[in-house]
Amino acid sequence: MKRISKVFYITIVLIVIAVGYGVINPVHFESITNAGKALVASTFGWYYMLLMTALLLISIFMIFSPYGKIRLGKDTDRPQFATVTWIAMLFSAGMGIGLVFYGAAEPLSHYAVPATEDPQTPAAYKEAMRKTFLHYGLHIWSLYGMVALALAYFQFRKGQPGLISATLQPIFGDKTKGPLGTIIDVLAVFATAFGVATSLGLGAVQINAGLNYLFGFSIGMQSQIVIVTVVTILFIGSAWSGLSRGIRYLSNTNLILAVALLGLVLILGPTLLIMNMFTDSVGGYFTKLIDMSMGTAPLNGENRGWLDGWTIFYWAWWISWSPFVSMFIARVSKGRTIREFMAGVLLVPSFFAFLWFSTFGTTAIEMQSNGTADLASLNIEVVAFEMFNSMPFSLVLSLFAILLVTSFFITSADSATYVLGMQSTYGSLTPPNSVKVIWGIIVSTIALVLLSAGGLLALQNTIIIAALPFSFIIVLMLFALFKSMNEELSKMK
Repeated sequence: MKRISKVFYITIVLIVIAVGYGVINPVHFESITNAGKALVASTFGWYYMLLMTALLLISIFMIFSPYGKIRLGKDTDRPQFATVTWIAMLFSAGMGIGLVFYGAAEPLSHYAVPATEDPQTPAAYKEAMRKTFLHYGLHIWSLYGMVALALAYFQFRKGQPGLISATLQPIFGDKTKGPLGTIIDVLAVFATAFGVATSLGLGAVQINAGLNYLFGFSIGMQSQIVIVTVVTILFIGSAWSGLSRGIRYLSNTNLILAVALLGLVLILGPTLLIMNMFTDSVGGYFTKLIDMSMGTAPLNGENRGWLDGWTIFYWAWWISWSPFVSMFIARVSKGRTIREFMAGVLLVPSFFAFLWFSTFGTTAIEMQSNGTADLASLNIEVVAFEMFNSMPFSLVLSLFAILLVTSFFITSADSATYVLGMQSTYGSLTPPNSVKVIWGIIVSTIALVLLSAGGLLALQNTIIIAALPFSFIIVLMLFALFKSMNEELSKMK
């Protein structure tokens, strides 16, 4: 059996301390983390905006630069997975469940409570789509892409372990194998474990709400325990079957289900309006991209509050998820050139997200504005189901959505246990099944314990706070990446 690193044991201790305190004193834990999250947003919001914009610009540069011809692996290596499967895998790990539950709810929320426009007006309609595109589009995929690029480059091109700390070797040398490297990897594992546990808990609540809405299932801890247990058994089984079987098949299934659901809503909804809004919103997004990317509303407290609650929150949340998502993307991208890697990661998921949110968001906002359904007053978990209820074949659409959510749910957790297994065994590409099972049980237990204690929001806040130090690591990773690539290109001349 491959050796388990001390990163595993240190992280377990930190998890027990954090979860234990959240159970013993959930009110105080939530109060502290709320204050910490607010402090991070108000103090470092400008920094997050600059960082995410810089990552987007660098990602675009990588596609057209001389670095683009470098292969992520030996020059003779070729991709392990077909392009469609590869896109399905990175898409499932990187976005997944959020598409289904927020596809209608987020644009609708921005329409009802916009950032700068008057509520429920044509101007708010357009702004709602632009802001949603901002939160789910090019910026997050440039973040995942650049972190994944650094990991894949050093792992497959330079023969380093598949660890965050290993990417900093050009800057810190062998210090990355000592306490400094341990601290970096513990932070990555901590963020991954808590991020997945939070997603598992929130996903259980959302699935519970959907099943209650559709079939009258009771809402409460008992139902959520059953949901988490069933999902855990399924994703552990998938993790046991390996990367080339379990996750690959699930990811392809996700893509098929997502395209089918998207197509049904596009056809059954206001098709012409959807396509017009898609075209108009993409144009508006790119027209206002610089302003949305850099605007911090320094002289408008109300707009600043919206920014902290949405855009800054999202940037911190995606940064906290980047160790997990980027490690997984890196693992499945061996053999691709930097050019095709960055183009695929940046453009394909972003385009799909734009079309998805245009379809679901336009349908929901149109129902709200013409009085077909009062979706804005509903809990976010049931907005999509109430929208489906006002459409033809409502039961079919709702069942598709539940199936897709569950499949995305399993895939994300499966991918996370694989990544946690890698990080716990010195970056091994084939972590033992026993380690993956242990991590599956740990993250599920965290989710259940904090669900029962009411500490899920505090856990989410903790991850947002942890994103700040990890963002500094990302900056260092970029310096290390360019330092190493420049040395390689200079030798090739």
